[in-house]
Amino acid sequence: MKRVAIVGAGKIGGVIADLLAGSGDYEVEVFDASADNLERLVTRRPVARRRMDVRSEAFPEALAGAFAVLNAAPYHATTAVARAARRAGVHYLDLTEDVASTREVKALAEGAPCAFIPQSGLAPGFISIVANDLAAQFDTLEDVRLRVGALPQFPSNTLNYNITWSTDGVINEYCEPCEAIVDGRLRETQALEEREEFSLDGVTYEAFNTSGGLGTLCETLAGRVRNLNYRTIRYPGHAAIMKTLLHDLGLRDRRELLKEILENAVPSTLQDVVVIFVTVSGRRHDALVQVSYANKVYSGPVEGVMRSGIQITTASAICAVLDMLAAGDLPQSGFVRQEQISLAAFLANRFGRNYAAADTGLQPGARVA
Repeated sequence: MKRVAIVGAGKIGGVIADLLAGSGDYEVEVFDASADNLERLVTRRPVARRRMDVRSEAFPEALAGAFAVLNAAPYHATTAVARAARRAGVHYLDLTEDVASTREVKALAEGAPCAFIPQSGLAPGFISIVANDLAAQFDTLEDVRLRVGALPQFPSNTLNYNITWSTDGVINEYCEPCEAIVDGRLRETQALEEREEFSLDGVTYEAFNTSGGLGTLCETLAGRVRNLNYRTIRYPGHAAIMKTLLHDLGLRDRRELLKEILENAVPSTLQDVVVIFVTVSGRRHDALVQVSYANKVYSGPVEGVMRSGIQITTASAICAVLDMLAAGDLPQSGFVRQEQISLAAFLANRFGRNYAAADTGLQPGARVA
């Protein structure tokens, strides 16, 4: 049995703990700086809980002897946990969408005797695995479009949104610059811009630029693709209101105030749906073709506890990557990109099957137009 440390006793940390402890193959200990968070942690399986600040000198010592540390804390704790993992010599995985933090993790991974696998959630994470799998089916690439959103099943406010994810993470991705490849060149684009509308299964959505969803795909596909972009999916009208709050009212520069407003005015919900939509076009055998992958994952029980779709997809992804690392199917040292993971192997994994079971039938390569 492998010992793993989970940092963060929030919405995702508890699901990760239940999945891993329930497998019978991992001994789980959850770390958090807040005693209240640890007390509120909901798990059906017994897991150890330890109050500790990840920035303390004691934290690397607490990781000694663990197989891996899984970082489910807010993005601003990323580098502290990664540094502690490097000092302790344990494998490191995280869920961050923060581009600057990931660059620091990549630097820490140089020459490391253990693996550093950041961005192992849904987006970035699974979405990059899907996109890379589809892109490999082409001789030359034209456009790679990644779209993901965690949405309430029953929207009932003007924002058409409920909190299902880290408020800090949502605000960060709405504010920070976004990476993209446009006409073959790497560019930074503005969050909340380049809004588009599309329909899937008869439902109309909007999508717009947000930061971090591409992970390392820009670097991986540089020189091979004409256009590459990531956009977050919401119901129509959401982007306009957020632009008013962030730009017109100046809350972009007062993020703590915006967080307080959202968490006190926008209810959270477990009744959500995660929409995943990837489209790749290019040439195969001199013909211009397009292949799409579409999937919807709904909320449901995990180990007997009702969990949201975003909790299920995010936690299942990092657990699947950990499982493949433990099995020796991924590099055991240095920086590991999500694109190095096989989609077929991911979906065959016991945790990755949470995506496959919910698949709408639009498997990679199934829709060619």
